[in-house]
Amino acid sequence: MSTPQLVVHHDKELMAQAAAARLITKIVDAQASRGTASVVLTGGRNGNGLLAALAAAPARDAIDWGRLDLWWGDERFLPEGDPERNVTQAREALLDSVPLDPERVHAMPASDGPYGTDVEAAAEAYAAELAKAAGPENHGPVPAFDVLMLGVGPDTHVASLFPELPAVRETERTVVGVHGAPKPPPTRVTLTLPAIRAAREVWLLAAGEDKAEAAAIALSGAGEIQAPAAGAYGTRRTLWLLDSAAASQLPRSLYPPASP
Repeated sequence: MSTPQLVVHHDKELMAQAAAARLITKIVDAQASRGTASVVLTGGRNGNGLLAALAAAPARDAIDWGRLDLWWGDERFLPEGDPERNVTQAREALLDSVPLDPERVHAMPASDGPYGTDVEAAAEAYAAELAKAAGPENHGPVPAFDVLMLGVGPDTHVASLFPELPAVRETERTVVGVHGAPKPPPTRVTLTLPAIRAAREVWLLAAGEDKAEAAAIALSGAGEIQAPAAGAYGTRRTLWLLDSAAASQLPRSLYPPASP
């Protein structure tokens, strides 16, 4: 478990640009040291804002896109191509404009895919895909992702792990189906906390006044069942990337005065 570090930016646009630059550096460094890199993407306005900023960054060409594995932290269990699916939004923001290897883009199953409307079967299939990609050096059923990104919801949810619901209590499985999510659509597929915690670095993104209370709760020592964001951390680093509005309820002592 790594102690959370905070970086606070002036606004969400600067946060997205700085996070994109940080991600490019991490991917390039991983590819230089191991030949490949693996990143877990998040949806929502902050996740998509980061991808759009990455698409516009001249330095994006430093990435060897053919040697990058992309995974997702969660997905709305909707038909392929639905505009509400995280993968659909990610393709529009970035993925369709860079030369990725299609075999290394690991989208979660859709509700009209091979598993039909069986969300549990879809979750099991994604868990199997993760397990297949995990090497002996990972010492577990998922790869040691270089960076796993999560948007923080106003209720402190991350991925599709909502407060008090069964998925946030899961301690064995790496991927589960979610029923009755309080945020539409109600049926989803999500990584669990054990899978999230396998990542080398976990980045939590929060921008806007509506995220201020959630950030304050998650960083105040709350339990992960009541505040799932509090249970998301990496093996080497846990980084909270916020704008000033999302950080407005945090005590100044939590983040360095030099934060941009």
